[in-house]
Order: sequence, then structure tokens, then C-alpha cells
Amino acid sequence: MPVKALVFERQEARYAAASAASAIRPGSGARIGPLHLADIDAPALPNDEWIRIRPTLTGICGSDLSTIDGHSSGYFDHLVSFPFVPGHEVVGTTSDGTRVALEPVLGPAARGEAAVGEAPGDSDDYGYLLAGSIGDGIQIGFCSATGGGWGEELVAHSSQLHTIPDSLSDEAAVMLEPAAGGVHAAARARIDGGTIVVLGAGTMGLVTIAALRAYTNAETIIAVAKYPVQRTFASEFGADIVVSPSETARAVRRVTGGRMLGEHLAGGADVTIDAIGNASSIEQSIGITRPRGRVLMVGMPGKVNIDLTGLWHRETELVGAYTYGTDQWPDGTKVSSFERAIELVASSDLGRLVSAKYPLARYKDAISHAAEAGQRGSVKVVFEQ
Repeated sequence: MPVKALVFERQEARYAAASAASAIRPGSGARIGPLHLADIDAPALPNDEWIRIRPTLTGICGSDLSTIDGHSSGYFDHLVSFPFVPGHEVVGTTSDGTRVALEPVLGPAARGEAAVGEAPGDSDDYGYLLAGSIGDGIQIGFCSATGGGWGEELVAHSSQLHTIPDSLSDEAAVMLEPAAGGVHAAARARIDGGTIVVLGAGTMGLVTIAALRAYTNAETIIAVAKYPVQRTFASEFGADIVVSPSETARAVRRVTGGRMLGEHLAGGADVTIDAIGNASSIEQSIGITRPRGRVLMVGMPGKVNIDLTGLWHRETELVGAYTYGTDQWPDGTKVSSFERAIELVASSDLGRLVSAKYPLARYKDAISHAAEAGQRGSVKVVFEQ
């Protein structure tokens, strides 16, 4: 049965054109790139462990924008199958009307292999990503066989679904996936008091600030936010100090009492969480983190060209935080990122980050809005069906 969906094709010329255009105005890839609205066949259920989902709200995230604007890393070339329907931040309903949130990672169970741990993302060997009969794809939203949230239907393995409490609105529920990423980042940061800097206050920066305040013993959280709406939310979610990008080093010096070594701080933050992921933010993160401190990458970096001499000299740990899983906390607690995210979305009222809703037919406007969210006074832009 045909369904409407936004489809991303493998078309190199259009992809290159999107990359060039988006360098002038972010979000331009939606107008000239290989994304288009089409009638397609609904994805098939691989077996009786899979469930059909009709999305209600689906977010537009940074990795979606990077793909549409032609900036995604070649690292994922073997972990994506074309054509695919984007969209992995999903709240929807099953055929019996149950509201569910999607944990989009296609883990071992979804591919017919023995589950590792309690969550789809629990594994120290990614060989399963190319296993099974559902086709290549690191997660729903990048796999041709499953569909995605930017369409009228998708299919998901039962291990990927979380029933939404009646107390959570759809706006709150669509924030569960990014909130789980923020919880995972807070756990991966291994906070032990001290000064923490969160560089960038888009969706991922903000949910990470909320998780740090709720689940760690961070003494001082410094948030670096570019736009007024981001500064407001950063403060409300628990940042002690909120500064603009140009004030970052000064703020860290003021809190830590550090001196300057050329363009870098002699000391610095105990942990810096980079929620931007470009060359300048990574270099800045290293430069404001104390020797033998930790830099955690939450923003997806792609290919960057940076000077890592400071990382070597300062013996800085550079750590990635990809999606979510079962998190180990300093007190010995082990809990899934999504379980904690359900708590966090409710306690911090993260649903208020949803700033605008668009139908699929207005996808060009929606993606343009998402790409310019901060400067337009918004945070999270979603599709509504």
C-alpha cells in the first residue's frame, strides 16, 4: 500500500550541489539536493518480531541536516542503504493505538543475532550492523528496508520501542531520543565534581546540560550559547554560568583561576562537552580543558582539520558519545539511557523545546527553519502527521 514519505536518493550531482549551496545558506539542500516527497510502498515487516508504526511527530536533528546539506562523513557510506526515508526522533502509534517512542539504533536483536546487554546500542563489536535480512543501515532513518519518521509508516523491531506514559505529551515524547543522547553523554563524561563546560546550546547541548544537572555532581556548569533562546533554556536547565562564544575562555579562567599560555589556558575545565563538532569547536574544547582533563564529543564532527599538538601536550582524553545504551554511572548504577530520559523529559519539561511543527508537504520550509533554528528563536523543529 503506497504511503507518502520524504525520500533521500543516492544522486552524487545533487548531493554536491546541496553541499555548495548550504555553505551559503544552511538548509538549502532540501531545495536542490536529492531529497523529495514521493509515494512509495510501505516497508514490509521482516518477521513477527517487527511492528508497524505510524509517526505522529518526528524531529529534525543535526545529523539529518548534515546529510541533506551534503556534509555527512564518508565513514557512514557502508552503514547506509539507499534510497532511505530519514527521521529517527519519532513518537508514533502501533496498530492497536499504543503510543511509543523509537530507539532507532538497529542493534543485534533487530538483525537476528543474540542481544548484547539490555539496549540496542550495547555492543563492543559492530559487525552485526551488516547482518540479517533488513539491509544495511546503522539505524532507522538511514536504512531503506525500515522506512523512517519522515514518512507515514515505518517498521521497528520490538526491542526498539518504548511505551510512552500517559503523563507525557507527544511534544515531550519526541524529545526522548535526543534526551537519551544527553543522558548518555553525561554518563560518558565521568563527572567527579569540578568545572564542566558545554560548548554549544542547540538541542543536544541543552539536553546534556539538563542531564548533567539532574544526574551528576558537577560543581559548576558553564554553558556557551550563541542565541538568546539558547541562553534562556541553558540557564533554566541548570547551567550556573551562561556566556556567548567570545566570552568562553574568560569565563573558564574566572571560575578556575587559570593563567594563559599563548592562546590557550594553562589550566581549565575538568571536562568540556563539545556539542557543536566542527574544527574550531574541537580546538577550542582542547584549549579550555585542563591538562589531563577530558573532551567529550557529542556533536557529530565529520572530517575536520585541526592541530592536535595541544591534545598530545596536555594529555587530554578525547572521547566520543554516540547515541545511547546501558550507562554505567560513578555510583555503580547501570541503567538504560532511555529509562533515564523518560525521567528527564518529565522533570525538566523538555517538551517545551519543540518550537515549530510542519506537515511533510512543507519539508523545504521545515528544514530551512531547523537549519536556522537558533537565530529564529527556535530549538527543535518537527514534522507533524
